[in-house]
Amino acid sequence: MKVDIQQVKQRFGIIGNNQGLNRAIDVALQVAPTDLSVLITGESGVGKETFPQIIHQNSQRKHGQYIAVNCGAIPEGTIDSELFGHEKGSFTGALADRKGYFEVADGGTIFLDEVGELPTPTQARLLRVLETGEFIKVGSSKVQKTNVRIVAATNVNLVQAVSEGKFREDLFYRLSTVPIQIPPLRDRAEDIVLLFRKFASDCAEKYRMPPIRLEDDARQILVTYRWPGNVRELKNVTERISVIEEKRDITGEVLRQYLPNLNVEKYPVLVKRDNDAKVFNNEREILYQVLFDMKKDVTELKKLVHDIMDGNIQVAGGNTYTAHPIPAEAVHSSIQETAVDVEEEALSLADVEKEMIRKALEKHNGRRKNAAADLKISERTLYRKIKEYNLE
Repeated sequence: MKVDIQQVKQRFGIIGNNQGLNRAIDVALQVAPTDLSVLITGESGVGKETFPQIIHQNSQRKHGQYIAVNCGAIPEGTIDSELFGHEKGSFTGALADRKGYFEVADGGTIFLDEVGELPTPTQARLLRVLETGEFIKVGSSKVQKTNVRIVAATNVNLVQAVSEGKFREDLFYRLSTVPIQIPPLRDRAEDIVLLFRKFASDCAEKYRMPPIRLEDDARQILVTYRWPGNVRELKNVTERISVIEEKRDITGEVLRQYLPNLNVEKYPVLVKRDNDAKVFNNEREILYQVLFDMKKDVTELKKLVHDIMDGNIQVAGGNTYTAHPIPAEAVHSSIQETAVDVEEEALSLADVEKEMIRKALEKHNGRRKNAAADLKISERTLYRKIKEYNLE
């Protein structure tokens, strides 16, 4: 029996009538009865986690296990054990045999969220499962079989990751047998007010208060705002307004106070001109570029000092002149002074990065997944930085 898109929306709480959204649901329903691998792509916060459930619940595997795995939240050293299991004594802390997700979910479905964050060795293991259904536990030599349907999701551009050598090309084609693209909220203007009303109604029912309503100017702002955090950001904003504001009629002036990124496109950006003009539109990219330039300067300084100590000084025009070598004590003194300056600059950059992470964690009330998405880094990287800067 063909499942209606509207029935799916009601069952899984999907709000909206956008054509791109309806197309994504339709593709999920069409591919569900098969065992083909599916790759779901879309920005953070668009609701990618709902589609693997749609596929699983409308497949012949619906009575089997459904396991969702956040690949970006598992440390690189333990992810193979989590996915494929391990034998007792295979590594420090392996006090007993452990079944991995692929063994537990035999006959069911595994959802690999943030699949673009998988380490390269794990990518090779996953490719083997997709091609042969075989895997080997960590610390074992015994080949085991599993019958698992894999649905993956990512907000990373995997085509670019493949070209940069960060993701296996053969694995990409295996995972993306059927691609499903979830549109960002800014492309679903007709759905934004509907979602706002739904979230406002749910919040009012939960906390037993009248629902908030938008005035015309607020409604216009809501629809034209770009929503970089997509549906997740809209829900958070709606809930904050519902709880904090005493008046139930929300004006544009009030709404603006809850949209910190409203004028982000009007902020100046740092432009670096060399052979190609590069524009950096966020603090993280600026920080990385400064670090790169500083490393380049230090390399050039080392070369210059080496030439001075050898008595060869390179000047403009490509000519080389021989001079009397400078005493080692003077050179070392100069190097030490420069090293102090570089160290102080590096420390200040580290302080900037630490402050950015601290503010992101405060903004999202300690929710590391949201903070990582805001900083555009993986959860694994965020965990490492939190430990490095003692921000726990």
